[in-house]
Amino acid sequence: MMTDHPRAVLFLCNRNAIRSPMAAALLGHAGGARAESAGITPGEPDPMSGAVLEEIGLSPPGAPRPVEALKLGRFDLIVALSPQAQHRALELTRNLSVAVEFWQVADPSLVDGSREQRLAAYRALRDDLAGKCKDRFPTST
Repeated sequence: MMTDHPRAVLFLCNRNAIRSPMAAALLGHAGGARAESAGITPGEPDPMSGAVLEEIGLSPPGAPRPVEALKLGRFDLIVALSPQAQHRALELTRNLSVAVEFWQVADPSLVDGSREQRLAAYRALRDDLAGKCKDRFPTST
């Protein structure tokens, strides 16, 4: 199993609407690993997530999908972005050779306030995930 420099990474969160698709888009753009995303219970696409990705030239994520729709054995690493996702990832991979990591990140959907205050929370998440991806998955460029 290759966990130091994984070739295929799955980002997993609760609804596959904000954190995991944002992380997959950021890592996919940076290169170095194939990145996909899924959720424990898929929700609806989040327009603010797409908006803050578009601000940096990335496409908004597609339709959320459940983790059960994926063959987890084709991933080297699952990065869980919520405690619930970590628990589910560990359950699903107990008989697979797939590493699981947990990244503590904020859920911007919990922020109340004006549209600009909420967008600021989404931007903070985007920038936090970009930094974590850069640190964890350095490219050879």
